[in-house]
Order: sequence, then C-alpha cells, then structure tokens
Amino acid sequence: MRALDAIGHALAVAGSMTWQITWSLILGFTLSAVVQAVIRRQTIVRLLGDDRPKTLARATGLGAASSSCSYAAVALARALFRRGASFTAAMTFEIASTNLVIELGIIMALLLSWQFTLAEFAGGPIMIVLVAVAFRLFVRRKLIDAARQQADRGLAGSMEGHAAMDMSIQAEGSFRRRLLSREGYTSVSHIFVMEWAAVLRDVVLGLLIAGAVGAWVPDSFWQHLFLTGHPLAAKLWGPLIGPVISVLSFVCSIGNVPLAAVLWNGGISFGGVVAFIFADLIIIPILVIYRKYYGTRMMLTILAIFYAAMVLAGYAVEFVFGGLGLIPAERVGKVAETGITWNYTTILNIVFLLLAAALLVRFFRSGGGPMLAMMGGNPENDH
Repeated sequence: MRALDAIGHALAVAGSMTWQITWSLILGFTLSAVVQAVIRRQTIVRLLGDDRPKTLARATGLGAASSSCSYAAVALARALFRRGASFTAAMTFEIASTNLVIELGIIMALLLSWQFTLAEFAGGPIMIVLVAVAFRLFVRRKLIDAARQQADRGLAGSMEGHAAMDMSIQAEGSFRRRLLSREGYTSVSHIFVMEWAAVLRDVVLGLLIAGAVGAWVPDSFWQHLFLTGHPLAAKLWGPLIGPVISVLSFVCSIGNVPLAAVLWNGGISFGGVVAFIFADLIIIPILVIYRKYYGTRMMLTILAIFYAAMVLAGYAVEFVFGGLGLIPAERVGKVAETGITWNYTTILNIVFLLLAAALLVRFFRSGGGPMLAMMGGNPENDH
C-alpha cells in the first residue's frame, strides 16, 4: 500500500508540473515553428562554411531559430558538417539549437524564474565562445578529417529523418503574406507537430523523473550532495556536479527543466542549474551517437570540451549574476503537488490546447501523417 501511495504521489507531482507548463510548451513550439517555417535549410548550409567569429555568430542565431530536440540537433549538425559546414560551426549550431531556443526560455521562466531564462541566454554564448576557442587550440586538422571520414559513412543515430526534413515556406513575398498563406499554415502545422513528436519522449520522461525525485528524495540528501552548509563550496561544486547529474539522468531537450526545478529546490547553486541544463548534449545516449557519427576519439574530445565549457559557463553565470544581485533569494521551483483550479493557468491551457488542436487537424488533413513514420529514418539525401 505504501508503494502505491508513493507512486501516486510521484504521479501527482508530475501531473501538476505538466499542467503548469502545458500552455507555455504549446506557445514555445508555435513560435519556434513560425521561425523555422521562414528560414530555409539550404540557407543555413550555405552560411556555415568556416569558423570565423562572424560565421559562428551566424550559426548561433540560426541554431536558436531551429529545433529544440537534442537528438535532431545532433543529427542536423552532422548533416551540416557533411555538406560543407566547418566542424566548429556545426557544433555551435548544435549548442544554440538546444540551449538558446524560445520554448526552453519560456518553460524555464515558468518553472524556475525569469533570472534562469536570462542566465541561460547569457551563458549559452559564453559556452559557445569557450567551445570555439577550445576547438581551435586543441583539435587538430587530422582529427577533424578523421571525423569527416566517419561522418560520411552515414551511420544512423536518432531522429535522422526529422533532421533532414525542410518544411520551410518556399513561396516568395513578405514575411506576413507568406506566413498567413495556406502554405504558411501548413508549414507551421507540420513543424509544430514534428517538433512535438521529436521531444515528447524526453518531456514525458523528464516530468516522470522530476515527479519521482521530487516526491521520493528527501531534501536532506540534496543538501548534503550540494554542500548547502558551505556557501562558497556550493557555488564551486554546483557547476561541476550539475552536468554529471544530467548525463546520468538520460533526459535531454527541454525535458530536463522539470528536474532542474527539483534540483534548485534541493539546494544546487544557480550556476549548477545552468550547467545542468547545458549538459543535455552529453547525456549517455547522445555520446553513443557521437561515437557513431565521428569516431571514439572525437566523441571523447567533444565530451571533454563540452563539459569544461559547461562548467566554466556555469561559474561565469554564478559569479556575474551573484555580483549583480540577480540570483533569486528563494528556492520556489514549481514542483509542488497542486490541483487544477480556475485560474490564469487553466484559461491559458484551454486557449493553447485549442490552438494545438487546430494545428494538429491541419497537419493530418494536409497529409502529414506518413511523415511521422519517417522521423527516425536515415534519409538517402543526407549527402
């Protein structure tokens, strides 16, 4: 009976978090779909041919306008690399497309606070600069050539089909006219549904893990793990341990934000939360994909450089935001069990669920169904 009560409690916490973030997820994915509908895939490839600062800035912007699915971002980065993008630009695009996207910022503001959203969008560019410098200093041409040779073998990872799909609007004209056209409506609906399909597994897994951790793990465990009794040690330890927890959680994309809220309530440092969110690109399943894509040596190189950059970006955010007085004084991540009441969350959920339903109907009526079966494939045109 106690086991059933514990499971029920965990599911109630997960359900509460789901209800809190539903409207924000739909809003974020809708805005992301609008942006992706306008930017054509061939434009991205053409602009990322070297690793100059201007090119990396462009890769950051294009990545931020792209998918939030970590698996799709990793697959797309390899596709860009194979088609002529520099390795550093491809990695920059990958980082931005999972850590600087609209939907991530919205859900972080809702479950944590706006300060975390600001920290994510400030720390992301810091991490990108650190990664770019590290690749230039420590990664030799021979290793990149070997990675390209391995990439050209075309071994399947995950979400290959989704990464290869270009559902942008092809018609000419102004942004408003293209977006409000029949083609625009169809394109937005296709991207919206495909993005949801790509991240749904991680969102559900993240919510379930966060619910279980929030319900079952006592605060005393986190307080000991995160050294909350030693303020300076906690600030130094948080960015080091945050990515490790992320790697072991197997959750990526925006699915790790609910768990980040649990960790924040448990006592991890501000910078530790940011480093934890960044680490969705080095979880174990994605490391396995890196090994398939680029070989063992490059996978280990990516792991070492990404981890170091995440830790240093976490420190930068911790001490800069602390110096500016922007770290929240209270730990009030929204992980508590609450019932559904008639408030602004309920109203927004109804409105945005209706929007999602309209996009879903358009997706299937315009022949989008068969595309879902192609998402995980290894398309022949990825050359």
